[in-house]
Amino acid sequence: MKAMPMPDTFFTASPHWGWLIVFYFFIGGIAGAAFFLSALLHLFGRAADRPVVRTGYLVALSGVIVSAILLVVDLSRPLRFWHMLIQSNTGWPMFKAWSPMSVGSWAFALFGVFTALAALGAWAEIRAPASPLRRLANGLPGKAIAVLGGSSGVFVAGYTGVMLSVTNRPLWGDSSVLGGLFLSSAASGAAAVLVLATTWRGRRDATSLEWLQRVDRGALMLKGVLLVAVVVSLGAAAQVLVGIWGVALAAVLIGGVLVPLLMRRGRWSIPERPMMVASALLVLAGGFLLRVVVIFSSESVYVMGAGVHGP
Repeated sequence: MKAMPMPDTFFTASPHWGWLIVFYFFIGGIAGAAFFLSALLHLFGRAADRPVVRTGYLVALSGVIVSAILLVVDLSRPLRFWHMLIQSNTGWPMFKAWSPMSVGSWAFALFGVFTALAALGAWAEIRAPASPLRRLANGLPGKAIAVLGGSSGVFVAGYTGVMLSVTNRPLWGDSSVLGGLFLSSAASGAAAVLVLATTWRGRRDATSLEWLQRVDRGALMLKGVLLVAVVVSLGAAAQVLVGIWGVALAAVLIGGVLVPLLMRRGRWSIPERPMMVASALLVLAGGFLLRVVVIFSSESVYVMGAGVHGP
């Protein structure tokens, strides 16, 4: 097969990531962004926004649990998952500031603590209003959890793209925009999930729903711009996207970004509620397909000499 002109610095082996990592990138990103959006409403919203705040915290906790399971199962020796955080020979915490994987592991672990506390407060707010646990949702403790959890949520939502950018793999290492692309995609996906949850409740929170739609629209517009920027920044490496991966990426841009944006303009002869549901589902499908393309397009490339070849 004809070699593709690329830098001859790509000599790292493929990590051989599969569907478990794709789902982790997708679900973990939504979890982080959902917490961040809920934290914004928690800190600056109205009392009427509390149902959306609680829903977002529960979505985040569910995403953390599922993501943790995916990461552990993906390990070659799952029972040693704790080695990512603890030194096996000393029992002391193991943190490598120079390693994106180590930084990401600790950020995800801390984010899990904050999501658990926020979800516990959300539960107490409804089920045990007289319990001291309610303070996890209200007052200074609740605000502190929102700030710290929201900050770590943003990190979790975007760090996977940054981690790919600092690797020495074709496509991933050719663009420095992947972190922003993954973050904007996670934000639009999280807003879509919360729109679906709010719509399913019968739109009792019209103002909250409008805010979520504005966030979704803004994140989608940014995602479209960054998606084009990623392709442009690849330079010669973009040749790898010719073929099935290019078609899939076009589907992300058209079906997962442009069509949902057009649907929000109200020019379609479909009732509003089905329109919102269909738009949110397209956004989620586009976000998932984006991660499929990013992961598997690089996984399909191998390096030989000074050229990069397809399978």
